[in-house]
Amino acid sequence: MKFFKYLWCAVLLFLATTATAEETTMDRATKADKIFSELFASKRTPSPTDPEFMEILQRNIFGETFFIGNLTAKDREMLTVVALTSIQTLPQLKAHIGAALNVGNSPLEIREAIYGCAPFIGFPKTLNAIAVFNEVATERGINLPLEDASTTTEENRYTKGLAIQTKLYGDEVKQAMDSLPQEYQQAVPEMLTNFCFGDFYTRNGLSLKQRELFSLVILTSIGAEKQLPAHIIGALKAGNDKETLLAAMVQITPYVGLPNTLTAINLIKTVDITNYQPIYK
Repeated sequence: MKFFKYLWCAVLLFLATTATAEETTMDRATKADKIFSELFASKRTPSPTDPEFMEILQRNIFGETFFIGNLTAKDREMLTVVALTSIQTLPQLKAHIGAALNVGNSPLEIREAIYGCAPFIGFPKTLNAIAVFNEVATERGINLPLEDASTTTEENRYTKGLAIQTKLYGDEVKQAMDSLPQEYQQAVPEMLTNFCFGDFYTRNGLSLKQRELFSLVILTSIGAEKQLPAHIIGALKAGNDKETLLAAMVQITPYVGLPNTLTAINLIKTVDITNYQPIYK
């Protein structure tokens, strides 16, 4: 009995290895056909107006970028949803919310990824993306509203948010605001703690590891270079490794452009990861 068990495991390993080897030898067009079908449940068809440009786009995104790094299809589509929300490309966001559902992300995960953009891009833009999510959900027969994911009250949102913020970032924001007029020395750090960490990081549906990675993606997408170093360290402390950060930057490059992602990649490569042990697993 054990012999057949080991034999079956060997067969599965061989098939997995063979599939991987076959995948690496595919040309970009064939890879794009495969991934496009998995994401959108349809075949690639030539654009009636811009066939050359769309072929460049699809071979780049689905035939090349999609195969770089250690991310799953679920990871990649969540990162894409966050990037598209950040830059407000709503027609493409609708397609990729559908793709994120197709590859196994739950409606709650996708909604929380969009909600979590609010502290970085503001409420109006986040509402635009929520409207797109709700449109997809309605078309797919997903009951709205989704379950309540909040874990805080008015009384404890600050203390719960501060506990997360302190582990990831210490009191660097408070220190940075010391030179402000007296009223703002306290008000600005408290606003950040309540809004970002208390209202969103404490919610169910995503891990802190995911939330920090998504925060880095948002900041990269909108070109917030000054905030990137702190969030690179925060993402590492939250349990991500440098390979995941680099893979995430590559994944969003076709959507947000090379200048923003190359800036982030150059900052990521300079971080000494031995100094930042993960706090959350």
